[in-house]
Amino acid sequence: MAASTASAALSGNPNLTSSHKPHASLSPHSCLRFSTAISRKFPFKSLTTIPFTTATTAASTRRSTTVTASSTSFHGLCYVVHDNIDTDQIIPAEYLTLVPSNPDEYQKLGSYAFIGLPSSYETRFIEAGELKTKYTIVIAGQNFGCGSSREHAPVALGAAGARAVVAESYARIFFRNSVSTGEVYPLETEVRICEECRTGDVVTIELGESKLINHTTGKEYKLNPVGDVGPVIEAGGIFAYARKTGMIPAQTA
Repeated sequence: MAASTASAALSGNPNLTSSHKPHASLSPHSCLRFSTAISRKFPFKSLTTIPFTTATTAASTRRSTTVTASSTSFHGLCYVVHDNIDTDQIIPAEYLTLVPSNPDEYQKLGSYAFIGLPSSYETRFIEAGELKTKYTIVIAGQNFGCGSSREHAPVALGAAGARAVVAESYARIFFRNSVSTGEVYPLETEVRICEECRTGDVVTIELGESKLINHTTGKEYKLNPVGDVGPVIEAGGIFAYARKTGMIPAQTA
């Protein structure tokens, strides 16, 4: 099933990938029938390998080990935001000239994560003079990542050191970009955790058990299963996953 999800993302067809809940929007059987029908009418020719460099390279590099979703957990401080956090607040347009595939610029991009938040957020995501955040997990409300389609938004969060976002809902393009780049896990919950957690609470996410534990308050919250996008994110993004599974040729040195 993960392979069909990756195939849909690689195709760039918005009708196949527009939903942020792959289970509900896309059947593996319908995807196979679509692909077969197209291939009969328009036979594909062999493609030559084209060198490709994206921000997913940085995402893959910063993972020292590859683990399965059932054993993945994240532990650390959480940073809490509320509804309708848009991409301009996550990373303002003035910083989009930074190229994530360049390691130095990738790090610099991360240092500006959430710099566009209003002054009502008194605690900053990244302290002055620092390049990395001390907050491993972002907890948000509804419609996180709305606004423009810039993939710099999840890349900036990942470059800053965040590993996961837990939100009630996402803008579809942010969810897709998170999976495509492999930078952060976009996890969903039906509980309004953003009103029960506080910035600086110590939390743990257990992907295999689909739960978030707030050690500061002693409460546990159920998360929606990560599903078929898990292996794609674990691999470091859509292109890394496609190479790993043999869907496209591996890069040559």
